[in-house]
Amino acid sequence: MRITQALAPHDNSRSVVRPEYLSHGTVPSYELAATRRFYEEFLGLECVRHGRSSMAVRCGMRFHVVCLEVGELLRPASVDNHWGLDVDSAERVDEVWRAAHELRHRYGIRTIGELTTQHGVYSFYLEDLDHNWWEVQYYDGTQHDDMFDFGDRFSGSDLHGT
Repeated sequence: MRITQALAPHDNSRSVVRPEYLSHGTVPSYELAATRRFYEEFLGLECVRHGRSSMAVRCGMRFHVVCLEVGELLRPASVDNHWGLDVDSAERVDEVWRAAHELRHRYGIRTIGELTTQHGVYSFYLEDLDHNWWEVQYYDGTQHDDMFDFGDRFSGSDLHGT
């Protein structure tokens, strides 16, 4: 499903910050040139180098990720700290999974997880050359809308077993 409206209504009038939208996040990189090649050629992300040691990355929405070249100061992330990329079919997930195996050496892909159905999506995870994790997924609908439309399913006390 193609998203044509990137802004979702929200009421944050009781918060301190009252932001209009979440605008960006950051990921580390050992070396921007190799990271950019992977992001553009494999992941299909748009990249612009806006600083000597940084570039902005986006995909179809007015939200971007700043990629910072930190060299050996980079600290690997875990799979629990990953970025999701939605594709248009389960077959496309399979195609990308096969391509990841075929192209892993070309792009320095470190880990490719198994194909699985979990938390309502068909997907797999991969760890890139900079130890960032990506989930390539298919969801029949718009997971973002559904997640927020369903609302809270657990209270804060549910997290601690009380």
